[in-house]
Amino acid sequence: MCGIAGKIRFDGRPIARELVASMCNAMQQRGPDAVNYHFEPGVGLGQRRLSIIDLRHTAAPPLSNETNRIWVVFNGEIYNFRALRQELEGKGHTFRTETDTEVIVHLYEEYDVECVEKLHGMFALALWDADRRRLIAARDRLGKKPFYYASTTQGIVFASSLAALLHDHEISREPNFFAIDQFLERQYVPSPLTAFRSVRKLEPGHLLICEPGGRCETRRFWAATPRLVSRATERELQEELVRLTREAVRTRMISDVPLGALLSGGIDSGTIVALMAQESSGPIKTFSIGLEQTDMDELPYARLVAKRYGTDHTELVLKPDVVDILPKLIRCYGEPFADSSAVPTYYVSKLARQFVTVALSGDGGDESFGGYTHYGQTLAWEQLDFIPLCLRGAVLKPVEGVLSSLPFTDMASRCGRACMMARNELPGRYMTQTAIFKPQEKQAILTSRFRALINDSKNGDKGPTLPWRTTDDSLDWMIRHDLRFYLPDCLMVKVDVAAMANSLEVRSPLLDHHLVEFALTLPAKSKRSAGQGKAIMRKAFADLLPPEILNKPKTGFGIPLQKWLQVDLAAMMKGVLLDGRASRRGLLDQRFVQQMVHSHLAGDRDWSTRLWAIMVLELWFREFID
Repeated sequence: MCGIAGKIRFDGRPIARELVASMCNAMQQRGPDAVNYHFEPGVGLGQRRLSIIDLRHTAAPPLSNETNRIWVVFNGEIYNFRALRQELEGKGHTFRTETDTEVIVHLYEEYDVECVEKLHGMFALALWDADRRRLIAARDRLGKKPFYYASTTQGIVFASSLAALLHDHEISREPNFFAIDQFLERQYVPSPLTAFRSVRKLEPGHLLICEPGGRCETRRFWAATPRLVSRATERELQEELVRLTREAVRTRMISDVPLGALLSGGIDSGTIVALMAQESSGPIKTFSIGLEQTDMDELPYARLVAKRYGTDHTELVLKPDVVDILPKLIRCYGEPFADSSAVPTYYVSKLARQFVTVALSGDGGDESFGGYTHYGQTLAWEQLDFIPLCLRGAVLKPVEGVLSSLPFTDMASRCGRACMMARNELPGRYMTQTAIFKPQEKQAILTSRFRALINDSKNGDKGPTLPWRTTDDSLDWMIRHDLRFYLPDCLMVKVDVAAMANSLEVRSPLLDHHLVEFALTLPAKSKRSAGQGKAIMRKAFADLLPPEILNKPKTGFGIPLQKWLQVDLAAMMKGVLLDGRASRRGLLDQRFVQQMVHSHLAGDRDWSTRLWAIMVLELWFREFID
């Protein structure tokens, strides 16, 4: 795992070494073991390295081909690099290192941009082809590794983090208010947007190709598209699931440095630890986070798995003062990011890094196998679909209009939202169900100034949309939507940034793209059954996990935000949201913000996720804009 950065000027003017060095130094935690550069006319590439494979200093990227005409910087891991290397050696290529990085330049020589389709792993990379004067960048299929970029006067600048990219003073810090509006709905900024108007994210499963003259285009090479539903028997599907998951775990245990696992106490991470234990000759190191609030504490379940497999287990119990790390997280994420589970993710990564450099996690099971409760909540509204869509709209839209004209109350808001859910089709229902600020709440909290700024920032961009047809399976569509947006833009960002802030590499076997493609062929009943998700996982791995874990309901990995904002963090919340700086910004209706704060403190309504989101937003403005 590493941090990469670079700048290309197609007019050939030299790139300042100090610029690339400062960008790399801003990502020191992503790569504390080494830093290296390559410069030529119009080109500056840099990489900070967290050494995982081939620990020699001579193996530090940027690396080149035999003629030094093709260079690569690379963040991630390629799990099939040994097979690819053997193939390339058979074609006459010679290697100087034992790294997966060097494979990429020779693969490009053989297959041009199609080389990325042969990569099995997690990656964000940039290739400089000196002979053709072009830059090729790519981001892995599921967006596990980040890639930010911006166009400049005569070229392009890129980095693994927003904070690093902003060291180039050619890059404007002007906020993208349309992206910020999307953040208030989703708790993250969906790609290709960022919170900065001039900066973009490379979308997962995409290439970025920049040619002489500064012409850049993006091209998709993979997507979670609908697959034909498998006709295999349930037993055959379970056996294939076990085989693919075991293979995904095995390939991710390749490492020249200490390796362990993040153990949450759920089915996903428990399964990963069980399979790791079966593949390992010694005890697996496992790490878990607990909470003082017992109804959210999963430590007892994590201990069941740790005891069953004799792991070398380490725990940490979080207290409210852990959110003192919030300003640091704001800087690390670089744009507003309101998933409060970033806090425990940061601390479990910090805990693990004291003992290991690489950790496997259970991320991805909910997305591929329908584990989230909001899938069931959205599907429940389909009971009304026997009523024609036009009739539902004719009856309920006028009711919504009346409710929206009234002063905001919880009851009017909930009734308006129910009308929307009842009259909408699946995409509208899903976006409403998963929104942080619901439409009625946004109407109340956004000022007219903010609305004008949003419209001015749109520039043809759209929010997270996925094509939908009435013939699509509803669960499959929601899963594919999450694989495209929530997974890469929220979950993977959360894990990557929190882990890299502690120089820890996290690998996710359940996000092996072969496994994800298999899951897309499963019938809906194999994913959700009797109101529970991950039905096939519960059956396929029943022999590996204690029944207490298999039978417990879905529990999110988070913090007791409602309680903490009412008690321990109340002063911090009021200090951020109710002071003059937030008010003078003129984006949020301060009377509504005060109403939310006082209602939450009085225990009248749980506004915690909304309050956390606007706290994060205000702190981001202070750190990056003010």
